[in-house]
Amino acid sequence: RLSSLKIFINSDKVRNMDPLVRKVLAGLKINKIIEYLTFSDIMVLSGWGLISPILAVFFTEQVKGGTVALAGLAATVYFLTKSIVQIPIARFIDAKRGEWDDYWVMIAGALIISISAFLYIFVQYPWQVIAVQIVYGLGGALAYPAWLAIFTRHVDTHREGFEWSFYYTATDLGSALTGGLGGLLAAAYGYNMVFVIVGISSLLGTAFLAGIVRDIKRR
Repeated sequence: RLSSLKIFINSDKVRNMDPLVRKVLAGLKINKIIEYLTFSDIMVLSGWGLISPILAVFFTEQVKGGTVALAGLAATVYFLTKSIVQIPIARFIDAKRGEWDDYWVMIAGALIISISAFLYIFVQYPWQVIAVQIVYGLGGALAYPAWLAIFTRHVDTHREGFEWSFYYTATDLGSALTGGLGGLLAAAYGYNMVFVIVGISSLLGTAFLAGIVRDIKRR
């Protein structure tokens, strides 16, 4: 745990170490907001990592009239929706002073992303896939600009490279671990179970953001 790492870094043993070693260990410390944002995204992205690699298979096997082309169209709809909506959202949160609005926009987006996972349980036709992808895109358009704004403001000076690398390494590892697991779960328990797990994981990631509410409100 990072808390144990912080205790070790501040201990007498570290103070008596070589200055270069102390400098390296000190660089491992991460402030609370960056820590919580990172672990929240690990939960959300790892959850979606369960289903993302096999989503095209779900479309062809479980959606009536679904084809591989539907998978491509679904991705297009998501990114198009997210791209159109996120610029106005970003302008809105930038126009407001403080981070309270950023926080709640991020929470709203994360909740919509979680809901979109549960909506896939009820998908039977191609038009429903498109509808869910629009909802998913709206969630992303709300969550990502606000998340990035908060993360960017709280990155520690002279540790930008390390903290961004820590974030991407942690989330990529989470997605890597769940990528193969999703196929096994779908084969053993069905797609609906996977979507439930994705939704719950996303909700847990959203709940994790409550850990920074006091710090955000104070600012």
